[in-house]
Amino acid sequence: MMEKKLTLNSTLTAHSGWITSISTALNDFKIFATGSRDFLILIWEITQNQNFFAVIKKRLYGHSHFISDLILSPDGKFCISSSWDSTLRLWDLNTCKTVRRFLGHRKDVLSVALSTDNRLIVSGSRDNTIKLWNTLGECKSTFIEPKQSSWVSCVKFLPGEEPLILSSYWDGFIKLWKVSTNHIKSKLPGHKGYINCLAVSPDGSLCASGGKDGTVMLWDLQEEKHLYSLDSGDVITSLCFSPNRYWLCASTHSGIKVWDLETKDLLEDLKLNNFNSSEKNKKDIACISTKWTIDGSFFFTGHVDGKLRIWSLK
Repeated sequence: MMEKKLTLNSTLTAHSGWITSISTALNDFKIFATGSRDFLILIWEITQNQNFFAVIKKRLYGHSHFISDLILSPDGKFCISSSWDSTLRLWDLNTCKTVRRFLGHRKDVLSVALSTDNRLIVSGSRDNTIKLWNTLGECKSTFIEPKQSSWVSCVKFLPGEEPLILSSYWDGFIKLWKVSTNHIKSKLPGHKGYINCLAVSPDGSLCASGGKDGTVMLWDLQEEKHLYSLDSGDVITSLCFSPNRYWLCASTHSGIKVWDLETKDLLEDLKLNNFNSSEKNKKDIACISTKWTIDGSFFFTGHVDGKLRIWSLK
């Protein structure tokens, strides 16, 4: 049987700036969100009709600088966003209004994540701190290592009996923090430059990291050790695991790589100019953000030209 390949399904004109983040609603297949350097958040609904793959249902205005990251609540009714305006916002998608502003970071907020019980929010900033918040916008804890602090580029919650925060830094370190004590549980060195992104596998056992050095590093989160590395050949801007295949996707400045983690084979090296005749021989349009739909049938990529590309398996 031939392995299915990713092909470009459609291109949506979405934003007037880089698409920095994409989020899907865990319990509502049709809803997803995009955030951009145009200060705007768009909420989309998948229609899959012949003319439009998806339509814009809501526009969220409020941030006064680039949107860096966002996450939809599992039911698709709320959205949490982070921005270079040094704030987070909790949005009610029914009214398109900001319910809470999270004030406390002193510099650009680069990343945001939501705990599995939807009660806690974690953020990472250029002020070198991680902050833990409740949904009322109250900061409950601040995490910083004074002697070795640098910009926090990405944060993730790790589910489990003992809640942990996984974080990546501009100095090339990954750190695991204990939520209960505010202390570092472990530090994972290895990268030779800043880290842009982290991804956690669907079962929570693996972490992938990538950034300036162009190397994807795979980590065993239980053992807290490096497993192996994959070379992307360029600066890595985002990473995501397929929800139903043992695949890892990495976007870079010059294309999108897809690996089979069982064989460690490179399955795809997606470049837009291979799919669009008008783009032939042009430099590829850098991809900044990636996300799979929950069922693994569509792959979203956000680019510096403000367009959202939809890929499907055929």
